[in-house]
Amino acid sequence: MKKRGFEIVERYQQQNLNLPKRQTKNAAGYDIEAAEDFILPSIWQFNFIKILHVLNTAKAGLTPAQTAAAQQVLKPFLVPTGIKAYMQPDEVLILANRSSGPLKRRLILPNGIGVIDADYYNNPDNEGEIYFQLINYGVSAVHIKKGERLGQGIFVPFLKSDDDQADGQARLGGFGSSGR
Repeated sequence: MKKRGFEIVERYQQQNLNLPKRQTKNAAGYDIEAAEDFILPSIWQFNFIKILHVLNTAKAGLTPAQTAAAQQVLKPFLVPTGIKAYMQPDEVLILANRSSGPLKRRLILPNGIGVIDADYYNNPDNEGEIYFQLINYGVSAVHIKKGERLGQGIFVPFLKSDDDQADGQARLGGFGSSGR
């Protein structure tokens, strides 16, 4: 019986992708690569300064149109990996920045980490494909090349509280589907 690992999702089967691997014998994280070339625009290319100015000068707050525009600018981009992860029901795959990502490339995970639950694997919406949410806070766009390491994945067991209230509902969708 397989306990945990990685597979290539169906739509990338013929794309010559590498499964994640650890780079050294004591590394905790499996390096996860981009499945295709991806241009990650800088937040500064999307009127970020104008939005900050409006936020600082708007006496009555933002209009709904200004709020919608600001939300579009400040959202992360989803970079496809072409891989999925399987694990035990009491495990999670934590996605983390590469230590060099913010320093050298100005790329960050906006939520600090990504959480891939065991029931995300083979979900009906996207087969469980893992995406890295990234924001580029550098001054220019970053060209991420196919095969370039985006971040790392770390398998971790988790514990449940004595009064755990999980309702046992099965996951119905893909990325972000377990939230409200």
